[in-house]
Amino acid sequence: MAKRRFKRRSRLLDACAYSRVFKKAKRSRDRMFTVLYKENGEQEARLGMAISKKHCRLAVQRNRLKRVVRESFRHHCADLKGLDVVVLNQPGAMRAGNQALFDSLHQHWQRCHSTQTGEVG
Repeated sequence: MAKRRFKRRSRLLDACAYSRVFKKAKRSRDRMFTVLYKENGEQEARLGMAISKKHCRLAVQRNRLKRVVRESFRHHCADLKGLDVVVLNQPGAMRAGNQALFDSLHQHWQRCHSTQTGEVG
């Protein structure tokens, strides 16, 4: 279980790290999330989140989205090695159930991985 813990080195920690991802990042988008990703030149995948009040007014709802994103990232971080990823919420995420959120994120992780490895699909 400790292997899947969301460690400090698996997070984007400062504005500079977020800025690097926002500049010239590749993008994957659906009705629930926008995922920005960029190679980081390291062996670890790192996650940042920008869960906005604009699309999700209540703190309880924003916290649920963050928990789902972190959990999904933990399960897929091996496939995302060498990427910095920032997840932004869309209006559809607030009304979606957890399984729909996990399914959406799974698709995003697959796109990130296939783009990184040069696969088409």
